[in-house]
Amino acid sequence: MKTENHQPSARSIIRAIVDNQPEDASYEEIMRELVFDRMIERGLQDVRANRVMSSREAAQKIRSWRN
Repeated sequence: MKTENHQPSARSIIRAIVDNQPEDASYEEIMRELVFDRMIERGLQDVRANRVMSSREAAQKIRSWRN
């Protein structure tokens, strides 16, 4: 099934990441790269949606959890 938004499919992203790994890459190394790519993409989505806070705001929030 083709998507209309012209975003690369999950399958094509995964294939590209796996194909860019060295031939002797372990399963764990490949999985680490896949997870890293997903974390970066989620972070970029948060930035685009303005779901971000300054480091000062984050520090204040963390301090409030300790109280």
